[in-house]
Amino acid sequence: MNTDNIRHKILIVDDMEVNRLILRNMLESDYDIEEAVDGTDALKKIEELKDSLDLILLDWFMPGKTGFEVLSEMSRRWWREDIPVIMISAEHDESYVVKAYKLGALDYIQRPFNAAIVRHRVETVMRLHLKEQRLAQIAANEIMSRHRNNNMMIHVLSGIVEFRNGESGMHVVHVQALTDMLMREIRNCSDKYRFTPEEMSLIPVAAAMHDIGKISVPSEILNKPGRLTDEEFAIMKKHTTAGYDMLNSLEGYRQDPLVRIAAQVCRSHHERWDGRGYPDGLKGDDIPMAAQLVSLADVYDALTSERCYKKAFSHEKTVEMIKNGECGNFNPVLLESFLNLADDIPGNLDTIMDSGFYEEDIQKMVERTLRPRRPD
Repeated sequence: MNTDNIRHKILIVDDMEVNRLILRNMLESDYDIEEAVDGTDALKKIEELKDSLDLILLDWFMPGKTGFEVLSEMSRRWWREDIPVIMISAEHDESYVVKAYKLGALDYIQRPFNAAIVRHRVETVMRLHLKEQRLAQIAANEIMSRHRNNNMMIHVLSGIVEFRNGESGMHVVHVQALTDMLMREIRNCSDKYRFTPEEMSLIPVAAAMHDIGKISVPSEILNKPGRLTDEEFAIMKKHTTAGYDMLNSLEGYRQDPLVRIAAQVCRSHHERWDGRGYPDGLKGDDIPMAAQLVSLADVYDALTSERCYKKAFSHEKTVEMIKNGECGNFNPVLLESFLNLADDIPGNLDTIMDSGFYEEDIQKMVERTLRPRRPD
């Protein structure tokens, strides 16, 4: 029996109406029930209800998409991490049970249904999943707490670089936000790229440090209004290895996960998928994924921002340029993720607030840091 005060929601997926009715009658006194008549209908319902669903009872064999195909699609879209699944079937074949577990099902209920067994397994799976979610949240909060002060100082240091570079003070914030958006979206486009909870927390923070190596570039090159000469561009390109070397010179910290990811980002955020980037000419997935994410975020914000050497491009023109490869070659899955997000990016950036820092807050802190001291 559901013993808390919240009525959790269960989706029953079965092509046989009588089976859905039996399960509904067993569970509706304690849970809110939704139904789907086949696998295709199930995916539509999950898409619609994913933020409120607490459990799915999923039949194995249905016309159209089978329960196994639904499970595979849920894993591809990362829904399985948030919604537990119990498989239901009259089948006795052990190989099917093993397959269901491998695809991410947490339990299996056999027909004909025994009401006591159904209710017990539903309650047990739901309780364990909710406990797992609470533990994951505690871990995430611990990670965020550990790095909150780091994030604040990183923004100040990165803001100093921007101040020297004549930028608005929001480039770091935008790149950090875009990196986070791309990281979350790319998981929906492919199951090839997966991130641990710690990486999900640290990669956007590391993104804020992508240009710290520019602190070593002379101001006359950083702020030159016209095209750089070959010699000047060669110096500018060294900001990638300068940032990498700066972070790797931090004795006692170079193995810290944040420093390690940030060093990768500093060095490799100008690499390109086809190997035509710098400084190492890395190609494809030899480029660290964190650097790939920051690379695209950096290009978007640079294009849509005014610089001493260029006017800002519109969002629409920027998307077109990136899509057409005018800004270098990007990972096709990453590009797909960017295009999926494109319509939402301007609105998200207009309202963004990162760790309580607004544009004027960052700018004021940077200016206070750089303001010359009065002589005593």
